[in-house]
This record gives sequence, C-alpha cells and structure tokens, in this order.
Amino acid sequence: MRFLHPRAWAPTLVALLVAGLVWNRVARDNPYVLPPLSAVGRQLVDEPGLYLLNAWTTLQEALLGLVGGTVAAVVVAVAVSESGLVRRAVTPLAVVLNVTPVVAIAPALVVAFGFGLLPKVIVTGLITFFPVLMNTATGLRSVDRHVLAVFRTVHASRLDVLVRLRFPSALPYLFSAFRVVFPLSLVGAIVAEFAAAGARSGLGTLISVASSNSQLDRVFAAIACLAAMGSLLLLLVSTVERRALSWHDSQER
Repeated sequence: MRFLHPRAWAPTLVALLVAGLVWNRVARDNPYVLPPLSAVGRQLVDEPGLYLLNAWTTLQEALLGLVGGTVAAVVVAVAVSESGLVRRAVTPLAVVLNVTPVVAIAPALVVAFGFGLLPKVIVTGLITFFPVLMNTATGLRSVDRHVLAVFRTVHASRLDVLVRLRFPSALPYLFSAFRVVFPLSLVGAIVAEFAAAGARSGLGTLISVASSNSQLDRVFAAIACLAAMGSLLLLLVSTVERRALSWHDSQER
C-alpha cells in the first residue's frame, strides 16, 4: 500500500516534529501565549469525555449545515445551469450572500431562533452554500460539446442530458468544493457557537469559556480536536473522491 511507504508519511512526520519543537520553544519563552504541548496532551488524556461530547455536538451542527447547504446549492445550481434568466437573477444574490460576514449574521439568527441547533445549522449552511453552488454550476455547464451533440442527435430529453451527462461532468467540480466546505463547515459551527453565548455544549462554547478563564491548555486542546476532525473530514472526502472518480483523468497518477 502506498501510504505505508516512507515517502508517503515521512515528510508529514518530520514537519510535525519540527512544528512541535518550535511550539515548545515558543511556549517556554511565552507561557501566556502558548501552552506546552504536554499540557495540551494532559487535557485530552485527563478529560476525554469532555472533548468527545463537545466535539460530537459541533460535528452534528457542521454535518447538518453541510447537508442542508449542499442540497440547496445543488438545486440552485441545476436551475442556474438550465436557465439563463435564473442565472442572471440568482448569481448577484449569491455573491451578496457570500460577501456578507457570517459573524454579523450569526447573532441575529441566535436572537431569532434561540440557542438551539437551528441557528448553528443555518450559519454552517450559509458558509458552505456558495462554494458548492459555484463549482456545481460550472461543472454542469462544462460538458464536452461533441458529446452533447450526440445526445441531441438521439433526441435525449433535458432530464437525460442532466442525469447522464451534466451530473457526471460536474462531479470533479463538486468534489473540489467538498474539499473546501467539509473542513469549512466546522468553522461555521464554531462561529455560531461563539455567537450563541448561552449555548451549553460545543467546542466553540468550550473555547469561549476556557478563554475567559485564561485556560490556554483547554483552549488549544479543543483546537486540536477541531484540527483532527477537519483532517478526518478531508480524508473522508479524498477517499470517496478516489472511488467515485476512478474513471476520471484527475485520479491518474
């Protein structure tokens, strides 16, 4: 297996070791900026249940928002790719939504929907919506003209063209968006948890409370959990992409 070869894991291991040495050096000289890695590790070992519970809450919010944002984006992308009128109407609104700071929207959503799950899912969905929309719409329009001409010569319906030609052509673009939005969904969940000051669980809430109490080791332990979750989500996307796009040129090595 390729990942067992030293060339696959040795560079990453060396980079992590160097980063750890630099971290501990900075932490030793600036204890109020960074905690030692040993202190962060003790937090994770001593209170695993605390971090697992809060990580699960944040992961739920991220995945629900991701699913909602992706479904909405794909539906809009299909409409945009099928109708120039819809494209001209929707694209400016999508751009405005994308450039609007989610940090400014999150408190209003908390006020409107309370401290429960819904505002966090909405914030995460808003963050993931635009990249999926743009990539999917581009992919749906990026079809081979010669293949499209063949479909038209056999009088294929628009649904057949969409399902059998446009969607397969859009898959590489969609997975490119997934590489961005899967880890980004965690950012959306954390932003929403920061805005929901009365929330009881979630890594964002844990970070906020620990920061107010100057518990740097707990803050960075929570950040380590987020980094691990983001890496696992990205690994999941990469694994599914390799299997789903085994036929595509992008997977050739």
